Amino acid sequence: MKNLLLLLCLGGLFLPDGFKEKQLQHERVSTAYREKHLILEKLLQGKGLSLQHLELYLRAFKHEKTLEVWARNSPEQAFQLLTSYELCARSGTYGPKRQEGDGQIPEGFYVIDRFNPKSNYHLSLGINYPNASDKLLGHPKPGGDIFLHGDCVTLGCLALTDDKIKELYVLAVEAYAQGQTQIPVHLFPIRFDSPAFAQVKKKYAQNPKLFSFWENLQTGYFFFEQHKTLPTVTVNSTGNYVVE
Repeated sequence: MKNLLLLLCLGGLFLPDGFKEKQLQHERVSTAYREKHLILEKLLQGKGLSLQHLELYLRAFKHEKTLEVWARNSPEQAFQLLTSYELCARSGTYGPKRQEGDGQIPEGFYVIDRFNPKSNYHLSLGINYPNASDKLLGHPKPGGDIFLHGDCVTLGCLALTDDKIKELYVLAVEAYAQGQTQIPVHLFPIRFDSPAFAQVKKKYAQNPKLFSFWENLQTGYFFFEQHKTLPTVTVNSTGNYVVE
């Protein structure tokens, strides 16, 4: 109990809903806080940010095998790139996930919708796949249970090392505890302004449906690249994303 109270003091104010307190009751989470709290605090301070006012945005790229963590202190600020993690395991190929068991990592606009401190893959953060677009465009059984997790293995999820999922999990707990109950996660096949994208397009030249889907994703990608703030993303009746 003494360690738990210490961790609560380190991490910020006690919250009425007890979310952070409940998370810290799990051994893996409390260990992650002991190992990573001060490291993350210094990292944020170097950007003029703090754990006590944290908002997060995550985006991942299949081709580059990279997960970017962006942060800011308030909605009025632009996001700053806080750190990047290597996706240490990958399954499937370019293109969205459309069916249960296809091994694909999704592509699209998502949010973190659950925290699993007792994951089979050390710690995990659930992604709200299938979203409204996936349900309209995918198979009647699109699958589910897509996570950001540790253990460096995957079949359709985004895998980090245990060391890095500890950092990401602590950051996500802090952001959620400060009131950011919707942490955006944007999943892309590749950086759309990368020279490598020309080669990917050539490889999939006979798949106009995939090209159309990627053109739809690019609207969100380039909005963030230009403004460093997040667009409002909705889904229309045909399953396409509408970015504003």
